[in-house]
Amino acid sequence: MELICIKNKNSEKTITTKGEIYRIAGPVVTITGIKPRMYDVVFIGELKLMGEVIQLTGEKSIVQVYEDTSGIKPGEPVIATGAPLMVELGPGLLTSIYDGIQRSLPILREKMGDFIARGIMEPGLNRKKKWKFVPSAKKGTTVSGGSILGTVQETPDIIHRVLLPSQLNGTLQEIKEGNFTVEDDIGQVNGKKIMLMQQWPVRLPRPFKQKLMPDIPLLTGQRIFDTLFPIAKGGTACIPGGFGTGKTVMQHQLAKWSDSDIVVYIGCGERGNEMTEVLTEFPALKNPRTGAPLMERTVLIANTSNMPVAAREASVYTGITIAEYYRDMGYGISLMADSTSRWAEAMREISSRLEEMPGEEGYPAYLATKLAAFYERSGRVPTLNDQEGSITVIGAVSPPGADFSEPITQNTLRMVKVFWALDTNLAHRRHFPAINWLTSYSFYMNTLETWFEEQVSADWKELRVKAMEILQKEAELQEIVQLIGSDALPEKEQITLEFARALREIFLQQHAGHEVDSYCSIDKQHKLLKTIIEYGNGAYKALDAGVQVSTILKMKSRDMLANSKFEKDFDKYLKKAQSEMKKEFQTMGVEAVSW
Repeated sequence: MELICIKNKNSEKTITTKGEIYRIAGPVVTITGIKPRMYDVVFIGELKLMGEVIQLTGEKSIVQVYEDTSGIKPGEPVIATGAPLMVELGPGLLTSIYDGIQRSLPILREKMGDFIARGIMEPGLNRKKKWKFVPSAKKGTTVSGGSILGTVQETPDIIHRVLLPSQLNGTLQEIKEGNFTVEDDIGQVNGKKIMLMQQWPVRLPRPFKQKLMPDIPLLTGQRIFDTLFPIAKGGTACIPGGFGTGKTVMQHQLAKWSDSDIVVYIGCGERGNEMTEVLTEFPALKNPRTGAPLMERTVLIANTSNMPVAAREASVYTGITIAEYYRDMGYGISLMADSTSRWAEAMREISSRLEEMPGEEGYPAYLATKLAAFYERSGRVPTLNDQEGSITVIGAVSPPGADFSEPITQNTLRMVKVFWALDTNLAHRRHFPAINWLTSYSFYMNTLETWFEEQVSADWKELRVKAMEILQKEAELQEIVQLIGSDALPEKEQITLEFARALREIFLQQHAGHEVDSYCSIDKQHKLLKTIIEYGNGAYKALDAGVQVSTILKMKSRDMLANSKFEKDFDKYLKKAQSEMKKEFQTMGVEAVSW
């Protein structure tokens, strides 16, 4: 056993030991000659491939390697760092595009082209760029872990609050102002120097004071989510769906339009063309609230399906740790994980190579525990510096054959409070977003009702309940329609079908690629839904007044209402549609509308 000293991104200077490779099984490598701790980082072989210890058996240690192990052989050297997998946290994270172990992909591309060579390490933060640091804490004051020392203007819209590492407490002996790199000394606490950058183990959740009630909604700009199945800030949601149902598009929409301060998007094992779309589209998008480029509030972690499976697990932990760091500054974070199925499949592959006892469908017995540990890192919390921050976790699930009874979907549903079920049949009918309104649900409804009634309208709950009631009636009638046709139904049921069709086509359908309809404010959603409900109520009254169903179905204002959601001047066009609708109902002898 040989003692050596190395320097790497995970440890400034660590006394380490050197061993050798004993056995190789794909991304799983058995090593001997050293005694690392669980989850310590090691460098494998002559190429120094990065890996993480995941099992200890006697004198042998088993490592999952984050890079392709082709060509390495038994007997090659192994170096243990004595430190766990960590991420670098500091100014420069926003606008960055990383792989699963926080290597900057644009920088790697500059150095070696489109294909990344193995064994290349690159720090997560730029070491040369200088940031203007403005201190807010004063010399001589007592500070504790998580205290805000000062600020850096990271992007035009985001102020980066520089935090004291959570393990430090004491007197602030020195604090500087000026332009610094992330490695420069900006102050001292109890003789220990402070930098703009800090490191944190990805598997260890960052501390906070307590979790708060989920009583503030995360507004997404998507009508079916915000109105029918809302999610709270700090909440958890699951989007399961088969191939082609629109999981990734919905994740993109949520990343673009949710009213979070920061977005962390993890492409975990997704197809390369989908990640390419994200990487090319996001820099060109504008933040609807500020008009600034959307990328200025975004961190992208790209781990495509052709990358080594072990890096998929790391990518999820890397993303949630970065999210926690910005939460601790007092920001609201939306974290998109697309998809947790690929993450679980990576766990299954590693588990099988470890020869562990398989659970259901070959997944490891600890699948539920791993999923729970990930989703539990969400929440709206008071931070150690008395700010309020939140992490909302939205995970996509890709069940084989759209089978929601498979283990990943079922275990995820046990953890999350919102279920947005994508339906293959709706996707085939070109109804997008293909969210099934009969099987989806939100357990945040009761806690969010007060907010919607106070901030949107007192009739919000009434309108939502009415819409769901009509959609459920339609589902009951569809069985009869398939047997005898809609024309054979009683006239009232024909109106119910038309009412439901208006809800589906005008309100629930939303064009993700349309410059106007892609995002719908909560006020616009309320006005649109209220008008559709009034249209339906008026249709029932017109029928009771003896008007023919065919006359009601030919109302010109119904088409105007359908077109209003695509108009830039929505309010003006909606008022025209409402005025026309009122006239048409008056000619039928009905005073139905109440706007």
